[in-house]
Amino acid sequence: MAVRIAANGRRATMTDVARAAGVSLKTVSRFVNGETNIDQGIATRIAEAITALNFRRNLAAASIRPGQHSQLVGLIIEDVANPFYAALTRSVELGLRAAGMLLLAASSEEDPDQFCRLVEQLIERRVDGLIVVPPSDPGARWPGLAREIPALVVLDRYDPQIIADSIVADDEQGGRDATALLLEGGSRNIAFVGEALVLPTIASRHRGYLSALTAAGLRPDPALTIDGVRTTDEASAAMVALLQSGIEVDAVFAANNRASMGALRAFRELGIRLAIVGFDDFEAATLVEPAVTVVTHSVADMGRLAAELLLARVGGLQSAPQQIILPAITIRRGSERSENHRSA
Repeated sequence: MAVRIAANGRRATMTDVARAAGVSLKTVSRFVNGETNIDQGIATRIAEAITALNFRRNLAAASIRPGQHSQLVGLIIEDVANPFYAALTRSVELGLRAAGMLLLAASSEEDPDQFCRLVEQLIERRVDGLIVVPPSDPGARWPGLAREIPALVVLDRYDPQIIADSIVADDEQGGRDATALLLEGGSRNIAFVGEALVLPTIASRHRGYLSALTAAGLRPDPALTIDGVRTTDEASAAMVALLQSGIEVDAVFAANNRASMGALRAFRELGIRLAIVGFDDFEAATLVEPAVTVVTHSVADMGRLAAELLLARVGGLQSAPQQIILPAITIRRGSERSENHRSA
């Protein structure tokens, strides 16, 4: 069946589907609402038209008139249980609430299929825009889906495939600064622990770690890099294994908050305390002695700026996409110094 795509790149409607399939709008409405008493040949034509037009059911169409906004914004993050993303969600929500917008938040859990499903579901709900932290590999469908989003802001991980506003941290400089703090504190055998190096953020922090070691005249030891640990439990187990392996370790650069927590738990289990610097602040950082030094960026600023950018786009801003890089901030608390090594 030959089908003409909706003109001017606009989102296809049920009227377009009805015209392409040669049926009434009421029949298309019955089909998309799941009614089964439709002639099989007609149902097939409607299904083919829906596929060809890339039609997405508009769950909010009955309540949104032409030219109006839904007042809904979607936020897709990696894991809402992660304190970093919880703080980010809160900051975005506060920025949108002031403009009368309602935030719908969901976790992709680094799963590209889940991520794209969430994007599709939020588009179907006629959100005015999306703020997303894409997975390390969002999949082949993502660029096409991104073009359907009325307004889009990408956070935390720059995605060169997507033409959109983005806000990221200076992760490489942060990794360099964190490692330099440990070197200045007297450590030389510094372990790196974090999530998978395929994640752009973790890869950048690791590059900074290697750069600082090299600048200090040290040869990085691959045995001191632990990656692929997502949870506090995994980070703790990996650190215990490293510290019991016989490999000399006198400090730890924890590349995110869960890695920091895992390292502290490993220290407690083994009855030791090594110098440590974490990336991203976390609530328990000040509950140990010495408190944990961190390199971080302003999560509040990231969320606030994301909300501001999205609201500007929803309001009609047509300028070229912005890429905002948030600087690394060091919060010294004493844990970076090797003289603070002690028995737990």
